[in-house]
Amino acid sequence: MKGRLRLVPELLLALAVVASVVSTAMAFRATGYLPQPFVLDTNDTFMDWFNTAYWAHRPGAYDVWRSIYPPLSFVFLDLFSLPGCYLQAPFHARDCDWLGRGVIYGFYLLDVALVWLSFRRADPRTAPMRTLAFGLGLPLLFTLERGNLILVAFACFVIAHGPLVTRGPWRWLATAATINFKPYLLLPVLAHAVKRDWRALELAGIATVFVYLVTLAIVGAGTPIELVANTANWVVFQSGQVWNEIHYSTSYAPLLLVRGAQIPVLDFVPSRTIETIERLVPIVIRMSQLVALVALAGAWLQPRALPLHRISTILLAAYLVTQSPGGYTQTFLLFLVLLEPWKGIGPIVAIVCAYLLCLVADWPLSTVLELSTNSWLSGRPVTPSFGLAIGHFVRPGLVALILWALALDSLVRVVRAHRAHRPTLGLAPA
Repeated sequence: MKGRLRLVPELLLALAVVASVVSTAMAFRATGYLPQPFVLDTNDTFMDWFNTAYWAHRPGAYDVWRSIYPPLSFVFLDLFSLPGCYLQAPFHARDCDWLGRGVIYGFYLLDVALVWLSFRRADPRTAPMRTLAFGLGLPLLFTLERGNLILVAFACFVIAHGPLVTRGPWRWLATAATINFKPYLLLPVLAHAVKRDWRALELAGIATVFVYLVTLAIVGAGTPIELVANTANWVVFQSGQVWNEIHYSTSYAPLLLVRGAQIPVLDFVPSRTIETIERLVPIVIRMSQLVALVALAGAWLQPRALPLHRISTILLAAYLVTQSPGGYTQTFLLFLVLLEPWKGIGPIVAIVCAYLLCLVADWPLSTVLELSTNSWLSGRPVTPSFGLAIGHFVRPGLVALILWALALDSLVRVVRAHRAHRPTLGLAPA
């Protein structure tokens, strides 16, 4: 009976996620578009997939479109799309390319299936609630609506960092695929260095370089020089897209750009609030980086004190607190967090935050912009509105809280480990 009572909090949190999905579905039925926090451009569903696939079937992905995706993305989309649908614009391909749409839905279902198998292996009792919340949660649904290649990368991520495969070529190749789809996923792999598992790190590195060189030869473009130059150009471009950055962020960093936004922010937010944000955000980010660094240093000294996925979580969370590559990147972080057992204050706080980040809902504070446009999903004219919302301030805070909760819990484990084992200072495996 006591064991079942411990499942009640997670059951209630999972049901809250389901209720938020039902509420969003009802809003879509009434208005014809997915409300905030989904993207305001209601006519550009699956944009990340079909815009990228468009350039997979023609030259110029790196020198014209200035893509920051490594070549693997274009090789994959060239294989899983219909070339004849990309003779015109990417928008036309959405209705034409049934193969592309099928692959999007297929990988979403595959992701949910892999998550279920992983959570069931980690803890069969909590697996149903965690799978339900994750599969219907905002990060994965947002990824699905955008058609982002995270859908593909995530399946590889589960194999590379989950409990389904612990060693062998599948894990190395999956790791290589995650990095070649999303280079920032190199960070979770560095957990092997903290654990001094040099062989796993070496094999993953060799596989990553191999996949990159093969796909580079196939595409004939996407050299390191091109990727670095395009990334620098992308950073400059994104710095001017303040509202796109704030809309669904993992970090408070974009809030520092609010004062320079083209939309007159001070008409909607008191200047004192902006000044408070500008003063507190750097402190939150720097302190979060510091606690992560201390936790990682402790893990280095006591490599047996923490599981591999915990170190990966801290590395990834520190990056997401520092800057936001998009709200859908939370899929990777939340998967790692939900592998934690419901035991101890730190893990429990992190798990609750993960459930809250899965809620498909937002609370608008003010309307900044209204549009008259069409909705691709409903196929009818709509008038979506966009504005400041509670989520803009709460979601980055929850990501930071995950980092703090797990980092502090890790430090407690490291201190306890010091009582039984001397610190390991050398580079030799522990």
